[in-house]
Parts: sequence; structure tokens; C-alpha cells
Amino acid sequence: MIAALTVVFAAALELAIAEPPRRFHPVAGFGRLVAPLDREWSRPRLVGSAVALGLPLAAAGIVAALVTAAGLLSPWLSALLAGLVLFVTTSLRMLRDEARATIVATETDLDAARASLRALAGRDASDLSAGEVRSAAVESVAENLADGLVAPLGAVAVGVAAGTLVGGTTTALALGAAGAAWVKAVNTLDSMLGYRSKPVGWAPARLDDLVMWVPARVSALLLAVVAVDVGALVRARSWLRGVPSPNSGWPMGTLAAVHDVRLVKPGVYELDGGASLPDRAASERAIRTVAVAGVLAYLSTAVVVGVATGGVALSGVVA
Repeated sequence: MIAALTVVFAAALELAIAEPPRRFHPVAGFGRLVAPLDREWSRPRLVGSAVALGLPLAAAGIVAALVTAAGLLSPWLSALLAGLVLFVTTSLRMLRDEARATIVATETDLDAARASLRALAGRDASDLSAGEVRSAAVESVAENLADGLVAPLGAVAVGVAAGTLVGGTTTALALGAAGAAWVKAVNTLDSMLGYRSKPVGWAPARLDDLVMWVPARVSALLLAVVAVDVGALVRARSWLRGVPSPNSGWPMGTLAAVHDVRLVKPGVYELDGGASLPDRAASERAIRTVAVAGVLAYLSTAVVVGVATGGVALSGVVA
């Protein structure tokens, strides 16, 4: 059950701390490493492919080595380190709190709300209405459920299950933590480089699309389950073709459907879950739905890794 407790430990840190200080945050450090790559290259796709394949693998390898080394001293030390890795590679509470603050500000200071939106969504907010600002905040939280939480948790589950099959507890923890680090590195590269205006970002963006395919749809399912409205998945599907990303529309569209609101990125897409943009009450309900879905994601992952490690251990005893 050590692997399951590792997930619980990471969830407790998320609840208590939300995020480490930026100057000590490993993901921020990874971002500083990537930043110099954002320039013109004579062969941008070749460079981008090397970056997309190499840097996430390097991050995963370092994490796996550290957790394995810790396991030589104590399985609990490796579990502690794996839990810390999972904590720094997941994110939910901080973005949720920032989104809520932005939504509240739309009723008292629209200019301040537009300014705070820059930390949540990469769009020009200077001319957005209050409803469009709230829409962007809700969309951002929904998308982050997938790439900031469900994706690294899923990687942990896969890594722990694979590690349990080929080794002991330390191997399982090392592969689980490495999986989370790899996914976070892929997503960070996409967020920094994966734009049409940056040729070097083609490979990071395509890799992120592939990696996020399952997490985005699992996130949509979690939202529908929390809202007790599985039919929202069917309703959302009808308008997802307008979303440029093959993945982000799923959690955003499902959230729009379950709360009967219209989510809009002006000039890009409209998710027609309702007749109007979300007001403050609807926006806050949507954020609560995402928060509960996040808790469900943590619990589900803890159960999956607990069953995986327990099942393999039991089969060994029986054999």
C-alpha cells in the first residue's frame, strides 16, 4: 500500500500548500532550461523533435534515478520522494483559487479581472466582456484538470503497475514518479513552444496532443460523473469540432454541458452548453465541479495503484 499512500501524500500537500515557491519549483526550473530554445533555428522541426523526445526522457531518467537511490536506504524514503515528485507535477488548487478570484473581480473591477486572466488563459483579454472573462476562467480550470492533474496521475498509475510487474516497491515508485515527470515535461514544452507561430514547437505540440488524448477524455468522464450527468458527454461531442485542440474541448465542453452555459473564445470557438455565458454563480459551481472531479481523480489513482501493487504481491504469495 506504499504506492497508494504516496498518492494520498501528494494530495495532502496539494490541499495544504497548493504550490511550492516558484524559485524552488522544479517545473519552473525546467521552464528556465527550455526558454533559450525559443528562438529561430535553421532546422526548427529537427530541433523541436530532439527537444520533445530528449528533455522529457532526461527529466524522467533523473527522477527515476533519485527515487531508486532513495529506495536503497528505505522504501519509505523512496515513497516520500515519489510523493514530492507527484506533488510538484500536479496542479489544481492554485489555478482554481486564481480562477475564482478572477470571477469575483468581474463584478467589481473588470479591468483587474482582465489583468488577472493573463495567468489563466493565453488570450487577449483587453476587450473581453465580464461574461467572456468568466468563460475563459472556467475553460482554463477545465483544461487544467486534464493536463495539470489527470495526465500525471494517470502516468503514475501506469508506471507503478509496470514497475510492480518487473520489480519491487522501489521500482514501482521510481517508474510512477518518472512517468509523472515525463508527462509534465511534455506538457510544459507544449505550453512554452507549441504555437503555430513557433516552428520549433511542432513536435512538442504533436507529442502533447498524443499524450493528452486519454487524460482529456477521462477528465470529461470525471466531470460528468461528479455532475451525475453522463449524457453531457454526448451533448458536448456535437460542438467539439470547432475547438482547434483535439483534446481540450472534451473537459471544457462537458463542463459547459453539465452547467448549461455557453463557453466562448471569441473568433475561435463556441461551446454551446446553454443560452448565455456563465454568471458568477454558474462559474463558481463549475469550478466546484472541477475541484470535486480532482478529488475523485486522486482517490481513483490511489485505488488503482493499491490494487495493482496488492494484486501482484498476492499473486506472488499464491505462486
